[in-house]
Amino acid sequence: METGSRWGNTEHLTEHLNGLFPGLEFPQELAKRLLTHASHPAAIDGHNGGFGFIGRRVLESYLSLFLTSCSSLHPSHDFELITSRTLNTYILGEHVGSAWGIGRNLRWTPTVKADRWKNAPASGEEKGRLVRDVGLYKIQGDAVASIMGGVFHQFGGSTAHRLFHTRILPSLLLPGQPIGLLDTFHREAKEICERMGGSEGSLAAPSEKQRVHA
Repeated sequence: METGSRWGNTEHLTEHLNGLFPGLEFPQELAKRLLTHASHPAAIDGHNGGFGFIGRRVLESYLSLFLTSCSSLHPSHDFELITSRTLNTYILGEHVGSAWGIGRNLRWTPTVKADRWKNAPASGEEKGRLVRDVGLYKIQGDAVASIMGGVFHQFGGSTAHRLFHTRILPSLLLPGQPIGLLDTFHREAKEICERMGGSEGSLAAPSEKQRVHA
């Protein structure tokens, strides 16, 4: 526990991740690191950069495995282009990080004056412009990658694979938009999500009985 420490109580970081991913119990030290950006003073005790490096590669690997298994994959499809538009850091931050509520729990330091950030409206064009100015989506995108890296490290590849298909890829299905996963692959992405328990299912490893049934 860090109650009374120089950086304050961080139990809410662990609670947020545990509540976000049913079936997983994050050690407090891991949760703190995953939700601490290098810009925060507490980064002196560890930040999410290393796990982000791992997580980015795990994300790219799982996306490649998914694409190569799709019946709709065509020889003309450009893997590099698909990956860049699907796993772009800003897209991850806006569409996955926001859905996870990372901005409310992430420890980071905005690049604008504190009073401007504090007094900004809760929504609207001005809020959206400010969010882009301070780089919140990029910070959130980095955190998404770090959480993937942390899950892979702490809970294993099978759990990280379920996380990818049930909590990340579904948020990147943006029909008709030039960002996110190509529309061609949406049907199969949804099917895999449902087979893996859906967007609200437990991420814990299935029991032997469940595996046999599956």
